[in-house]
Parts: sequence; C-alpha cells; structure tokens
Amino acid sequence: MGLPEMLAFWETLETNVLKQRASKEDARTYKLLKKTLSQLSNDPRYPGLHTHEIDELTARYGEKVFQSYCENRNPRAMRIYWVYGPKKDYITVIALEPHPNDAKNNAYKKIRLSKMGEIED
Repeated sequence: MGLPEMLAFWETLETNVLKQRASKEDARTYKLLKKTLSQLSNDPRYPGLHTHEIDELTARYGEKVFQSYCENRNPRAMRIYWVYGPKKDYITVIALEPHPNDAKNNAYKKIRLSKMGEIED
C-alpha cells in the first residue's frame, strides 16, 4: 500500500483500535506497525528492522525498494516495503505484506507495490 492506501489503512486501523472496535489481529497489527513506523522514521537502518534492498523489486519499481521487518520468527511475519521520497527526508511505504517464501522462485512477484503518489504541503 502506498499513498493514499497506506494512510487510509492506518487511519482505519488506528480508529478501530482507539475505539476498541478492532479484532485481536488488527490490534496486534496496529501495535507492530506503530513500533515499526516509529523506528523507521527515526532510523531506517535500525538493526532490529533488518532493512535491506530487494533487487527484484527495485528492478520492477524503477527505484530502490527496501524491505524492513515488522516482526520476525513468525511464518507470516509482516514486512514493510518502502522507498525514499517523494521529497528529501521522506520515506513512502509502498507495500505491507506477509513475508514471501524466499525458498520459492519468484517469491517477490506476488508483492503488490503501490505508486508513490503526491504529497500535499
């Protein structure tokens, strides 16, 4: 998800959690995502994020695409895929997906990447 999809997803998730209407899974996702986005905004190279470029996605997207961990040691651990931009010192999340099965060929072809979109001033 990118802009505006990620923003809409985040706002819905946050609203449901704050109003105590979220499922256990959504509340867990919110907690993980909030922590990950905070770490990512402070330091994209924070060791716990295990941030690294995904060459296959970079080639497909036309810009360097990075993957950061939301969680680890879980078969369906969430990953955030992001790019720098569109402005200096900005990061745009272009996908939030479960970890693809790297053991299979073409695992990253299943990742749906959003366009970066425009940012309002």
